[in-house]
This record gives sequence, C-alpha cells and structure tokens, in this order.
Amino acid sequence: MPLVRPRFSTQLSLLRALAAVLCASLVAIVWLMASCTEGQRIASARQRASDACEAIASHYTLSLPHATEPNVQLLHDVLNAALAASAGIEGGFWRADASYSAPPASAPEHAGGFLAYAFPSYPGSGIKRDIPEAETPLILSALSAASTAVRTAAEIVGRRREAVIAIACPVNGHTGLYAWTLVRAQSMLVHQGDTIVATFAVVLAVLFAVSLYLAFALCAWRDKLVRLDTALSNDDADSIGSISCPGEPELDRIAHAFNRWIARTRDAREQASELETRLAHAHRVALLGTLAAEVAHEIRNPAGAMRLKAENALAGDASRQQSALRSILGQIERIEIQVSRLLALTQPVTPRIEPVDPGTWLPESVQTHDELARSKGVALTVACTMPTTSTGETTDRPVFDPAQMRRALDNLIVNSLAHVRPGGTVHIEASRRASPCGMRFVLEVADDGPGVAEAERARIFEPFVSARPGGCGLGLTLVREIAASHGGNAYHAATPTACFVIDIPWRPSC
Repeated sequence: MPLVRPRFSTQLSLLRALAAVLCASLVAIVWLMASCTEGQRIASARQRASDACEAIASHYTLSLPHATEPNVQLLHDVLNAALAASAGIEGGFWRADASYSAPPASAPEHAGGFLAYAFPSYPGSGIKRDIPEAETPLILSALSAASTAVRTAAEIVGRRREAVIAIACPVNGHTGLYAWTLVRAQSMLVHQGDTIVATFAVVLAVLFAVSLYLAFALCAWRDKLVRLDTALSNDDADSIGSISCPGEPELDRIAHAFNRWIARTRDAREQASELETRLAHAHRVALLGTLAAEVAHEIRNPAGAMRLKAENALAGDASRQQSALRSILGQIERIEIQVSRLLALTQPVTPRIEPVDPGTWLPESVQTHDELARSKGVALTVACTMPTTSTGETTDRPVFDPAQMRRALDNLIVNSLAHVRPGGTVHIEASRRASPCGMRFVLEVADDGPGVAEAERARIFEPFVSARPGGCGLGLTLVREIAASHGGNAYHAATPTACFVIDIPWRPSC
C-alpha cells in the first residue's frame, strides 16, 4: 500500500514542533554537559584534596614517628612541604582534645583544636595564616566525622558558582591528631560564565529566529500556493485566463508555464475553429453532388406522380378530377417540405447565443408537442438536472441560441414520436456534465421504441438517410448542423433503445 504524504499544513506543524524539540534538546544537552562537567570537577577536586591530606599525614609521621607534644613549627614546615605542589589547596592540623573553632593568635603550641594552618599557593599578596572563617564549620564537621570514625572523612557544600570540599584524615602514630585540607571546585562559569551564557543565548536566539523565519516563510509560501491552486481550479476551462505571479520564484515558474500553456491553447483553439470552418465548407461542397442527385430524385418522383394524375384527370369525370387534384396537392406539399428543409440545410447556421435558463426553456419547448403526443398515445416526460436556487432558477446558466436549439429539439422529438408505439414514452432531459474540455450542456431525447440498429447509427445523421418510410432524412442532419454551429456534436448514445444526444459547451470558446 503506497504511503500517503501528509498535507502541507501538517508538515508545517511538524516542522514547528521539531524546531521546538530541537531547541529544548539543545538546552537539555548543554545543561547535562555542564552538570556532568561540574560533577567531574568536584570528584577531581575531592580526590586532590584527599591525596593532599594523606600526604600531610604521611609527611608528619615520617618526620616524627612517635607520639609527642605537637611542634607548631614542624607542623607548618610539613604543611608547606606537602601543599607546595597542590595548587588551590589549603590545610592544617587539628587535635581532638579541644573544641574551639580557631586558634587565638597567642595560643600556646600545646593548645588543642586547630594547631597549624598553611596555604602555600594562596594567589593573594603575602602569606595567608588565618583559617577561612566562612568554611570553619565545614572543616570542623569533616574533622568531627573523621575523629568519630577514625578514618578519612569528607564534607562538601555546593554553592551557586563553586563547591567547597573539606577533607579530614587521622595522623598515624599520633592519637587525636588529624590533618585537614580545603579546596574550592569552581564552576567553569566563574571565569568564562558571561561569555558562555552570551554565546549560548546568541546561538539559541539565532536558531529560534531561523526557525521562526522558516515557519513564516513556509506559511506565506503555502498561502501563495493556495491562491495559485484556486486560480487553476476553475471548473470551466474556457473561462480561465492568465494568472498573476504569486511572487515566489518556484511558483512564478509554474504561473509562467501555465500562462504559456493558456496562450498555446487559445492559438490551437483558434486554429481548430478555423480548420473546422474550412472542413465544414469542404463537406458542404462535397455534398452538393449528392444533394443534386437526391433533390432530383425527390422532386422527380412527385412530379411524375402529379403528371400521371393530371393525365388521368383530363380523361376522367369530375369526381376523378377532384381526387386527382387532392393527390396533386399532397405531392406539392411534399415537394415544399423537401425544398424548405433543403434550404434550411444549405443555409449556414449562425447562432445568436445568450444565457438561457434550461429549467424554463426546456418545458416550454416540449410543451408544443403535447397535442401530437396525446394523439399518438405517447407520454412525454421532462427532467432538468443542474444546480438551482431556492426559487428553482439555474445558478449558472448555459449560453446558446434558444431558437436554433429548439429547432434541433423539435426534430428529435418528432423523430421519436414517429417511431414510438402507442403507450410508449419519450423522455427529454437537460443536464450539466464535466469533461476534460470543461463543462458541457447535454440534451437527451430517449424513447422506448425499437431503436436504431448499431450499424446505422453513424449514417442516420447523413442527408437523405432515414429509417422511417416516407421520411426525407434531413431532420437529424439539421440537428447535427445546429450542434456543430455551437461547437458541439450530435450523436446516438450506446443504448439498446433510441437515445439521441446533443452535446455542446456550457459556454462557447472565445
């Protein structure tokens, strides 16, 4: 089963949703990357602080293997040596037999609590000797945990722009003595935060602007495509004129191609009309020989009959003369009918077209045959199938010559009434039909008589061809001529019973 491509509006909605998802995904990815980077930086800083704390404890154990009263100078020397290569890490010693948070400036060397402090890589000027007051509670928390568990402990406090990590570890061989380190894991936004945020904001803004521009551009393109489709979707191909360019290069090419096609079509129709006129003229000239022979035959037979009647009347009595005169008048009437139909056939049919309401025109045209139909015991039915208003008027009227079309319709109805048996039906219907060449006005006259043999259906529209005894064979020829003068055709439909069709354009070509 072939895949059905979604509508253009659906594709636009999907594009907008995709742009929104991409923007949200970009934000989430950047946030996730930043979070992962921060986690890695904290873990790395914690490991460095832990290694530095272990280095301080091992240095002091190596310098003083046995437990003695702490030597402050030795403590400072160990701190400076152990932390000299650890950039950004500060640390000190702490003894568990005192509970104050910071050593006073005049504290004796054997006092408990904080014993020594050093920050060799301090970026400021001078030597930093004071313990950071803001981080003292964090350091004491780590020392308390380490003294309780007698093993390395860590405390981490995350802040908006940095994480502070405090590590405390026991000094082997010196009960109650602990080393501690402090490090700050700064976010990558601390130094380049403004630049990163600004760059990210610009990227998001550009992506959003491009998505918005693309969405509006596609919406405008869709609107112009709809207008172009509306201009091209006229039901009546004959009334389509040149269309204006929408203003989009791709759609303009379509408009130009369509306008060129319209121009070529108009030229072709003009040439076809001219050729049709020439062909009709040639056809008329070719028929002159046939017409001359047929006319001679049609007139010579009644003339011979009249001569015979006249000769017999001269040799007979008064009653015989009266009968002969009546027969002669009948033959003269026959000749007049033939001559009048011949004149109508040989004279060019020039339609005077105008908009006509079939809902009114058709019943009025059929009504003139009601008396003849009743006399033959035949029912006439009429149908008009086309769009109408609430008052019954046709919304879009066809354009043709009502008088000429009535002549054609009269010939078809008379022809059907001559072939239908009593009790039969003749159905007349007018309809509007779509075709590749545009809308068409179609008249159908169908009856339930014996019909026309399939082999004769193409010949019955030729002059002097008639399937009815006494018929002159000119009625259907006149019907075809009237249909051709309107740019249409007359033919017999492929049905078992008789069904004659007049098919002309809804509006004639310009």
